[in-house]
Amino acid sequence: MNPPPRELLSINTATVRKQWGLSEIIAGCARRGIRQISPWRDQVAAVGLKETAQRLRDAGVRLSGYCRGGMFPALDRAGRKAALDDNKRAVDEALMLEAPCLVLVVGGLPKDAGGRIASKDLPGARAMVRDGIGELLEHARPAGMPLAIEPLHPMYAADRACVNTMAHANDLCDELSPGANAGLGIAVDVYHVWWDPELKRTLAGISARRLLGFHICDWLAPTTDLLNDRGMMGDGVIDIRRIRGWMEAAGYRGFHEVEIFSNNWWKRDPDEVLRTCKLRHAEIC
Repeated sequence: MNPPPRELLSINTATVRKQWGLSEIIAGCARRGIRQISPWRDQVAAVGLKETAQRLRDAGVRLSGYCRGGMFPALDRAGRKAALDDNKRAVDEALMLEAPCLVLVVGGLPKDAGGRIASKDLPGARAMVRDGIGELLEHARPAGMPLAIEPLHPMYAADRACVNTMAHANDLCDELSPGANAGLGIAVDVYHVWWDPELKRTLAGISARRLLGFHICDWLAPTTDLLNDRGMMGDGVIDIRRIRGWMEAAGYRGFHEVEIFSNNWWKRDPDEVLRTCKLRHAEIC
């Protein structure tokens, strides 16, 4: 299998967020010839929405996605409405930044005001996710902003995302937005789906138009932190090139977004991190 085209490389700004602010990330990526990023909402808020849009234009950098919407479940109607309102704002921000999609980390079990999980009703949480995405589609679809459900590893089912497989995400798309170009799709993150024995089969049955993102990093074995010990591509056990092959066989031709939450890589010089991302993308992916 041939190495990927270098112009497909994108950097999720989480990868160097501990070393650089968003303005520095935009400039650093442009300096290294990386023309796509996927920023997080808090980073955009720190710079300002209009200022971020201007800096992107000035640097010739565009978005591969926007992080993130979601977190739909809540204990009461007021909490669910607040989540929906915040998601609508995220859609509007993504539109202003000309993002190709808004990534959804859908949320897990409902939490109380102190952030503690306050329910064990997992089917109920999944129902709230389904309803929340459906309501958000009513705002996002007319505006022309695709929503990308990101299924997360089952270890996150309680606190971050109760959509944990590609099949579940695809079923939600079928239910809420059937047909092509219907405004709802999936962001595939290898860190979260590499283990799934049904991954190849599920990808083979998904329309290319529904595949809205491809996030890459590696799973270290053993891992020291389930959130912040992701590996650089090639340092772990994921066969990233094989999964890329399955994505491309399904028709995906979009960006390859490096998203590394890592206490290790956050300690390193950010220019070194970007340089390594470029090298490993070409060698491993």
